[in-house]
Formats: sequence, structure tokens, C-alpha cells
Amino acid sequence: MGRMRELLAELDTWTVPGHRVAIATVIATGGSAPRPIGAKMAVDDQGRIAGAVSGGCVEGAVVELAERVLTDDEPRTGAYGISDAEAWAIGLPCGGQIEVDVALWAPTPGSPQARFATLAAAGQRAALVTALDGPREQTLVIPGAGAPREQTLGAPRERALLAPEAVAVGAPLSPATRAAARALLWADRSALVHDGGRRWFVDVVAPPPRLILVGAVPVAQALCRAARDAGWRPFVVDPRGRFATPERLPAAERVVVAWPEEGFAQLGGLDPATAVIALSHDPKIDDPALALAVRSRAAFVGAMGSRRATADRRERLAASGLTAAELDRISAPIGLDLGGIGDAETALSIMAELVAVRHGRPGGRLSTTDGTIHVRSAASPLAA
Repeated sequence: MGRMRELLAELDTWTVPGHRVAIATVIATGGSAPRPIGAKMAVDDQGRIAGAVSGGCVEGAVVELAERVLTDDEPRTGAYGISDAEAWAIGLPCGGQIEVDVALWAPTPGSPQARFATLAAAGQRAALVTALDGPREQTLVIPGAGAPREQTLGAPRERALLAPEAVAVGAPLSPATRAAARALLWADRSALVHDGGRRWFVDVVAPPPRLILVGAVPVAQALCRAARDAGWRPFVVDPRGRFATPERLPAAERVVVAWPEEGFAQLGGLDPATAVIALSHDPKIDDPALALAVRSRAAFVGAMGSRRATADRRERLAASGLTAAELDRISAPIGLDLGGIGDAETALSIMAELVAVRHGRPGGRLSTTDGTIHVRSAASPLAA
């Protein structure tokens, strides 16, 4: 997608003394834009280009914008509205709109930009919050690319860095902007935040979401493979060492032989970028895991089982002290109604539900629904 982590290798070789680099970032989209918010393209003063902000000739217009930034150091934004008739000509397959911000990449040691790049390279979670508005604004028309809007900022941009459980470093942020940025940080969504008449862009990098499977059962093997294919990091927790072995679960990132409480602790706890699914069918294992998960910050909690087993489980957990709201956090029986049979199809059903929840969708058939297929800007209840 051309996000920060993918550009770092080029940036490391390009940013040598005497060379200059500008980064273009998609900060807003509408319609069926082909790249998500946060997608990036780097342009240097030697004419090299890496990444992408669309699928075609919009890149040409953005390169022109980047060349101006490289010349005078002034950040600019361009908004491109594309009709369906024009779409194929400039690389937006179904029309749509994108807004692109272009700024010089010049991180000084210890700055929010530099720290953001370091955390991104290490595969950690962070958000770079940048004020986009400034004292000067002007309009530019780029032929053949709709009606771009260009904004020139006359003062250095305010930036702050956020990381989990850490105080923001850099420019002071209002409570509202800080709260919005932290929500996006865990949702792995880059987005514009409007606060007090100002626009702040929250650029997020994060590791893939975690899927913790409780129970080293056969379907866990298929689910680990499906999770890997979907870009998740699967882990398995089971106190039964006879079943919980790396040999039986080769696609798991880690297999922890422990009871749920200890196993979750060994994996660093349950955070808002983690889904937990109980698979063992053994109440001694599943019930404690579910009780811990619904009272944690885990983004998603699910459990396998028949409808009768689900009802029995709910009664047991209620008797143990879980509230109705806590019980309602458990998605059970887990999975979309695909009618699948066997471990592979069951795993597909479960991953389909996780993907739908991750993107804030109900999981129905596209042929029977209306609206945009790809929603780029909405924050999801499940981190990515």
C-alpha cells in the first residue's frame, strides 16, 4: 500500500547529505479510491519515485506538487475529484476523490518524525499527528487532473508522536485531538481529525493484529493458516502439552502451554489489537479464557460450539458473575453463516467474521447490498 514501513528502505538510501525527499500522503478519500488513507509516495530531487497514492496519472500531478515542495520547502495539499468518465484515464478505476498532502521529509534526531520512522521500522505501534492548516492558502489548477486544491503553509508544522501507554512527544494536543489519535492508534487507521477549526492528520503504523486461539484443536491448525493468509499473527494457548506443540501448529507464531490466565500474560496481555477465540470445547479451559477476555481490552471475543453448547456456556458464565453486557461481548457460535463443513471451511467462516468486524461491516453478500464496497475512512472497532 506504500505506507511508511514500506518506504523506509528507500528513504534510508535517499536521505543522504545533499539530497532532498518529499513524501505525498493520502489524507482523505471518497468513492472508490484505489489507495487507503495513509498511502504514500516518495519523490526525491534526483527524480526517483517510490510508493503510490492512486493507480495511475494522479501520480504525475502529485510529482509536480512534490517538485515544488522540494524547491521551496513549503508543504502543499492537492484535492482531486474524478468523475466516472475520467476515472480510467487517471487511474481511479471507479471514480472517486482523493486529497494528498505533500511535505518535505527531513526528520531531525529526536523529532516526532524521526521517532515515528524508528518505531515503524521496528514494527511497533505509533501515530504521528501533524497540523495541516497554516496562515496562507492559495488555489492551483492542474490540467487534466480534475480541480486540485493546493494549500501552502508558511510556518513550520506542528507535530506530535503518540505511542501506546506513552505521553505525547512534540506539539501540545488538545484533549479531543489526543483522544481521537489514541483511538486511531489502536484501530490502525490513519485519518483526518477536525478540532477547533484545525485539521490534524493522524498517520498510524502498527504491527498486524493478533489472534489468540484457546485450544490446540484441529480447527486451530486451519485457523492459524487462514489467519496468516489474512495478515494476522496467530497464537495458540492450551494447558495440554500433548496437543499444544509447534509441530502440530506450524503456522502459529507461538504456542503457549499454559492455562489461559498465564498464557495471556506470557503473550503480553490482551490489548485493543487482539482477538480471542475459545476453541477447546472444554469448559475448564474455555470459560476462564472467555471471562478474562470480556473483562479485558481485547477488541473481539468469540467461541465455537453448537447453539445448545453456547446457551449452556452463557448460563455457566452468568452464574460465575459475568454481567449481561460482558456476556454479549462473546460472539457465539462464532463465524459467518457459510454452511461450511470441515476444518478449512470452518476456519474460513471464522476469519470472514473477523475481517468483517475489523472493517466495520455486517458480512453479507455484496450482490444484495448497496453502498461503497471499500470504506477507507471509517475507524473500525477492531485494530488492523
